[in-house]
Amino acid sequence: MAQAAGLLDQDQLSCSICLNLLKNPVTIPCGNNYCMGCIEGFWDQDDHTGVYSCPQCRETFTPRPALRKNSMLAEVLEKLKKTGLQAAPPAHCYAGPGDVACDFCTETNCKAVKSCLVCLASYCETHLHPHYKSPALKKHKLVKATGNLQEKICSHHDKLLEIYCRTDQQFICYLCTIEDHRGHDTVSVATEMTEKQKQLGATQSKFQQRIQEREKELQDLRQAVQSLKVGTDQRRR
Repeated sequence: MAQAAGLLDQDQLSCSICLNLLKNPVTIPCGNNYCMGCIEGFWDQDDHTGVYSCPQCRETFTPRPALRKNSMLAEVLEKLKKTGLQAAPPAHCYAGPGDVACDFCTETNCKAVKSCLVCLASYCETHLHPHYKSPALKKHKLVKATGNLQEKICSHHDKLLEIYCRTDQQFICYLCTIEDHRGHDTVSVATEMTEKQKQLGATQSKFQQRIQEREKELQDLRQAVQSLKVGTDQRRR
């Protein structure tokens, strides 16, 4: 059993759908392993097309493959569970400081790659799959993984705050521009950020210039004091 376990790497012991140690493992025709419940749920979304694919390698199968428990792999996993082994995603998949965590990873703290402005939730690569597969979810708007989504949604219209009103100096959604902020000076948030960065850069340059001027004045003053000291010493002699 130890030899069998040694031949299996972490990718073969964990399910790429739930990211946990395989439960009731099955091997699909392409050779990749999944929890039976996970791959069945994944393929259920493809029943309307009749074409089924592997979430990892994307190889397609027609008709839907019959699933049978991989008894040898199940035996290896059962043995490893008794030793305290826990499958884990690669280190780069974990959410670190400054990363947005996936809202649907319960046993692991995985890094989100996208946020959905309709669901108001963030997803890792695995849990994002339904948004690419389901016809209904495909219509949702996905953006770069963003934390505190609720704070970026308009409280009046439930839309993304993607516009900045310079008149009222506040973030608004596109529906606000045709209601309370009609006729106001508005720009996109990206444009406003770029402008603010330019202004900040100009301000920093001015401060840096003033600092250099003060340093030069201080240096001139030190030289003057030194010259005065030298002159005084010479007269005393």
